[in-house]
Amino acid sequence: MTVTDPAEVAKKPERWTFQWKELFTEVITSGLCTGCAGCVIACPHDVIGYHHEPGQYKPFHLEDELGADNCIHGEKGCTSCTRACPRFRQWEPEADEHLFGRARQPDEMVGIYRDIMLIRAADEHVHQTGQDGGLVSAILIWCLDNGIIDGALTSFLDGDGSTWKAVPGLATNKDEVLRGAGSRYTYSANTLAFKDAEEKGLKNLALVGMSCQSSIGPVMWSRKIGKVGKPIKLNIGLLCSKSFDDSIFDELFLAKYGLPRQDMVKMNIKGVFQIWMRNGDYHEINLKECHAWTREGCNHCPDFAAEHADISTGGIGKDNDWTLTIIRTDLGEAVIKAMIADGVIEARPADSDPGAVALMHKLAQKSRERWPQWAAEPARLGLPEKKSKKA
Repeated sequence: MTVTDPAEVAKKPERWTFQWKELFTEVITSGLCTGCAGCVIACPHDVIGYHHEPGQYKPFHLEDELGADNCIHGEKGCTSCTRACPRFRQWEPEADEHLFGRARQPDEMVGIYRDIMLIRAADEHVHQTGQDGGLVSAILIWCLDNGIIDGALTSFLDGDGSTWKAVPGLATNKDEVLRGAGSRYTYSANTLAFKDAEEKGLKNLALVGMSCQSSIGPVMWSRKIGKVGKPIKLNIGLLCSKSFDDSIFDELFLAKYGLPRQDMVKMNIKGVFQIWMRNGDYHEINLKECHAWTREGCNHCPDFAAEHADISTGGIGKDNDWTLTIIRTDLGEAVIKAMIADGVIEARPADSDPGAVALMHKLAQKSRERWPQWAAEPARLGLPEKKSKKA
């Protein structure tokens, strides 16, 4: 007879039984859902739908058998959707433990990292075509050229680009990478391009996405979802406070300021919403005016700094032509060092722009304050306790 050590029994993880029913209640309809579409690409039965349209950007169940709030496959034991969700239960410490071997500490408001740098593409065309320093485009092109990836899940502009509608896209060469360069500030569930990659038989993918999307892979790996998470080899996260509903173009930019989307050539956010027009005009719009078009999925997101990416990037700080870059993992560090050695990027210490680093920490704390107190506690770790007002 074998005697089982009680300590070993205590260490055994709880069997994962959570399915769409729990996801629907705790995430989809609670306000925590970011619309990242991780559950959509993870579903082995293709019963989770998604409308990539203004006012929507949220998964829903396709089968009528048990209604919108339950799943017959879940009742039979399928748990893929909750294993893929980067907002379900203890998502943050689970991803931390998988990537870094430990959970985030209270003073690590921007997540765990190795280094912070300011980087820009050395190639002038890549630099000018990309946003700020053009780093993300440079990374993807270099990784494709060196066989590290064979495709990237990113975003394109729909049609000829004049609509400024961001849609998921699969980039497999330099031209396609540059087609997706630049920021839109409306949402694109880049993970939805995963199906295209599958159909093409691609095995080594980069995922470029906002913070919510960059947590999908590590959460999948931590929860042992299986083959769907394996192709994601490189994870590039975009610093993100929020994204806007696509209706902002017609309801604010056009209706109030007379700025047709088809005449816009570039946009950025540097304390204000900046818009450059085809005729050379430049416009600034107060961000407070844009708040009404904040996408619902961003209202509770606690992660400004894309804390679970290999490399997190963003255009904050005084310099418009450098990318603030947070290097987090072994892979991220190896890629950046190799690119510097190859001369395809230029880098300097982040403390050469202390204002950018300070702003990053400020925005990270502000984002974490949005995470509800009734949700899993770790995402609020490190926030100062609010002093109660005296009666």
